[in-house]
Amino acid sequence: MTSTAELDIVVYGASGFTGKLVAEYLASRYGGGSGIRWGLAGRSVDKLAAVRDAIGAAADTPLIAADASDRASLAAMVDRTKAVVTTVGPYQLYGTALVAACAQAGTDYLDLCGEPAWMRQMIDAHHAAAQASGARIVFSCGFDSIPFELGVFFLQETAKAQRGKPVSRVKGRVRKMRGTHSGGTAASMKATIAAAARDPGVLALLKNPFALTPGFAGPSQPLGLMPHYDADVGGWVAPFVMAAINTRNVHRSNALMGHPWGTDFVYDEMMVAGTEAVASAIAGAIQAMAGPGGPKPGEGPSKAEREAGFYDILFIGLGADGNQVRVAVTGDMDPGYGSTSKMIAESALCLVHDSVGTPGGIWTPGAAMGHRLVDRLVAHAGLTFQVESAS
Repeated sequence: MTSTAELDIVVYGASGFTGKLVAEYLASRYGGGSGIRWGLAGRSVDKLAAVRDAIGAAADTPLIAADASDRASLAAMVDRTKAVVTTVGPYQLYGTALVAACAQAGTDYLDLCGEPAWMRQMIDAHHAAAQASGARIVFSCGFDSIPFELGVFFLQETAKAQRGKPVSRVKGRVRKMRGTHSGGTAASMKATIAAAARDPGVLALLKNPFALTPGFAGPSQPLGLMPHYDADVGGWVAPFVMAAINTRNVHRSNALMGHPWGTDFVYDEMMVAGTEAVASAIAGAIQAMAGPGGPKPGEGPSKAEREAGFYDILFIGLGADGNQVRVAVTGDMDPGYGSTSKMIAESALCLVHDSVGTPGGIWTPGAAMGHRLVDRLVAHAGLTFQVESAS
């Protein structure tokens, strides 16, 4: 991490829909007098100035011109800050040069990526450089995958505290959710499908539950592709659209921490549907996401819709003795925009200010920040982590 940098955080893509929400959150919570030094970056300084004025940020908030296709502008941007928060996706199209610039310069990097094949490419290409420079590269700092990755972390810490050891089988079950996926998520999914059609190697990575743990392959994992009755939730469950990225991040966290949950750890995610008919309808809706329609990058819900959103995720840890540990993670805004913008902002602050001892490399949020990030999200970002039962 570049400790002498002028700024703590630069929000890259601040004139986009989600980037503006991140900047607005920083302006409202960490405005004048907070001691947090942050700036806005993007292709157009005029658009950045309009965002700065619209969100009520200070008139002297730095505005930085940077373009994903201009490596010199990216290098100049990362040299000015301790961390870059980027909302410019799909990352496989617009993120590669920025990861390389941060890994080279020793500047921390945080994104909202849900593209496992690209993430693996970045791990292979830049993990060693980031270790050498001290840059902490942290993917998936939004709804994919923080509530899930930290939910499993919290469950395992609960299991160790109450049972003396972690569990080797965890189920993630989305009980309730109001709010849609973001336009960026849909665009990333379509870009990934296109990449897989071009390159069989991408398809192979997408099928591999341990795609993000190079050198390690654990036991067979549930596919989560078909609706079924789940006795542990007492109802039908359906495929969950973000399981493909979340499960892989959870396995990477386990690996980065030295497999504290065991090398035989099994994890899957589904959405609670109640009835078979509802489960089948959800499965059909997920298939339709890859087609035309839906939100586009740069579009999103109104402020009222974001504030009316929420999510409630149950994690069930199954002990070998038949006993269970159950914890829940909730968020107080819609997952894809309102909650995500708060999560990535707090992740950046946690990385820069609370996690100075974390060495360079390509990390998951939980492995890099652990309890420090849980505490920040509870204190500032509207998340809760609660134990529901342990036996």
